[in-house]
Amino acid sequence: MRLTTKGRFAVTAMVDLAIRGGQEPVTLASISERQKISLSYLEQLFGKLRKHNIVESVRGPGGGYYLARPSATISVADIISAVDEPVDATKCGGKGDCHDDKECITHDLWMGLNKALHKYLAAVTLQQLVENNGKTVTEAVPVAIRRRAAKPEMASV
Repeated sequence: MRLTTKGRFAVTAMVDLAIRGGQEPVTLASISERQKISLSYLEQLFGKLRKHNIVESVRGPGGGYYLARPSATISVADIISAVDEPVDATKCGGKGDCHDDKECITHDLWMGLNKALHKYLAAVTLQQLVENNGKTVTEAVPVAIRRRAAKPEMASV
């Protein structure tokens, strides 16, 4: 499983837009320059984001994009889903036909990971990323995972 540049770039561009958005629309050219993302790629991504009512656009001189709703109501999962980014650890795409039209023996493991990942991404809002300057939002990470990550593993003897 991996998150491709499509999802990563969409989230990065949306954080940039949320930081700079306000009274005036933000141009994709300015996001492209600041974030080093191809303008044509941003145009494709923002077309999808607009279709999913995450951003709105203004044409003409002084035009650009702005958030279609408050940043606190836009989750990272919303953004990734809008740009058609599959975040799936299964071999079968969750259909259960990974091995001779049957579930593989680890299917439930990967489906559980998919659910946990989606829950995490749905819990992180664009507003939280703006407030944390794009850094990890630890409140959305379950406490048990944070505790395990903080403790170094003991080597087996």
